[in-house]
Amino acid sequence: MKLLLVIFIVHTIFIPCFSFDVSGKDLPLTLDYYKSTCPTVFDVIKKEMECIVKEDPRNAAIIIRLHFHDCFVQGCDGSVLLDETESLKGEKTASPNINSLKGYKIIDRIKNIIESECPGVVSCADLLTISARDATILVGGPYWDVPVGRKDSKTASYALATTNLPTPDEGLISIIAKFYYQGLSVEDMIALIGAHTIGMAQCRNFRSRIYGDFRLTTALNPLSATYLARLQEICPESSGEGDRNVTAMDNVTPNLFDNSIYHTLLRGEGLLNSDQEMYTSLFGIQTRRIVSKYAEDPLAFFEQFSKSMVKMGNILNTKSLVDGEVRRNCRFVNT
Repeated sequence: MKLLLVIFIVHTIFIPCFSFDVSGKDLPLTLDYYKSTCPTVFDVIKKEMECIVKEDPRNAAIIIRLHFHDCFVQGCDGSVLLDETESLKGEKTASPNINSLKGYKIIDRIKNIIESECPGVVSCADLLTISARDATILVGGPYWDVPVGRKDSKTASYALATTNLPTPDEGLISIIAKFYYQGLSVEDMIALIGAHTIGMAQCRNFRSRIYGDFRLTTALNPLSATYLARLQEICPESSGEGDRNVTAMDNVTPNLFDNSIYHTLLRGEGLLNSDQEMYTSLFGIQTRRIVSKYAEDPLAFFEQFSKSMVKMGNILNTKSLVDGEVRRNCRFVNT
């Protein structure tokens, strides 16, 4: 796989541009899939995402997370976007998604614009995948080419949404197994959790961490103790109290896509148990090495993140490729 690296300067931030060879006889996605049917699709999504992230920088993390939750259930097929109906049990109410996964209205907004220009052409799955790439760029992350040509599924899986997605308190071995199941390596896993550098977490997802081994992993560092006190103000120990209060997973540069999250893990200050496990788990010999590498070398992190996002985006629902569709409304199967 050949890598072409170019460095661009945008608002004094150096943004690496990674272009990978995505061709291959077994890969049904291409870079020019919409060249003749909807040539403006990438420009339309980019322009709208610029407005959306400008309105609230947190929208970048919201869209990246939505893409992740889509791809880990049935592949990247837009199934996460489907509303529940009498005949379809959706994924939005599954435990990893309910009351936390957002961004549906953002996708609706972009879809409406694209439908007005190229009706019935661009799938919701492709729209979400492109939007996640643009969201990354707009907060300082790397560029990568997005292969397109996905079809939207006519089904969703509440069961797989419940079991396939990693949880905030999950152990390292179990998380690795979930990534392997998707065809993603340990290196992919560590790179992809780097997106938490712009993420927010709800109190209910980090309560056990800050009232658990947080002091132990920070080696009783006084500076970390001050940070912990702030976290405990946001998130009371009693279950049910302040469950939906939120804070940034990267408390240094929360709105900038950089490698700061790995420095957070090195300090033992990872907000989620599942993140900190990457560095402090007894089983984390390989993961600890990779975390340290990305903390030391932001360009290596950006390069691998780009590769891993392409790889994750290429997790396909083979059934949808055969009998899928291009939804007119991302929330509902066409009738």
